[in-house]
Amino acid sequence: MKRVYEFLKDAETYYLATIEGDQPRVRPFGTVNIFEGKLYIQTEKNKAVSKQIVANPKVEICAFKDGKWLRVAGELVEDVRTEAKKSMLDAYPELRSMNYDENDENTQVYYFKNAVATFSSFTSAPETVLF
Repeated sequence: MKRVYEFLKDAETYYLATIEGDQPRVRPFGTVNIFEGKLYIQTEKNKAVSKQIVANPKVEICAFKDGKWLRVAGELVEDVRTEAKKSMLDAYPELRSMNYDENDENTQVYYFKNAVATFSSFTSAPETVLF
């Protein structure tokens, strides 16, 4: 999982795919954190992506860097604990200036459950990591 985390951090931007009804939705994200041995991402409750995750927690993210890409498929589980939110916000302090706070009802963090991460490139065989 550490390798997955480091790739996502180095890439800086990854794309999260969700489903809205029968329509795929993809958008850029940048937050990723490891807390208590789980890989977390962050959003806010009032965004459409949050409603899509609630309706169908199966998602996939994809990032590309230096001719290699990473796909992570799995289920997202919301962690409502203040400690989990604080860990994410401490890792990304600039979010606090955007009105995110571990004590509000809008800030959300999700961790991956039953995740399958696949590292790929055009020049080598894919490598899979489960977590």
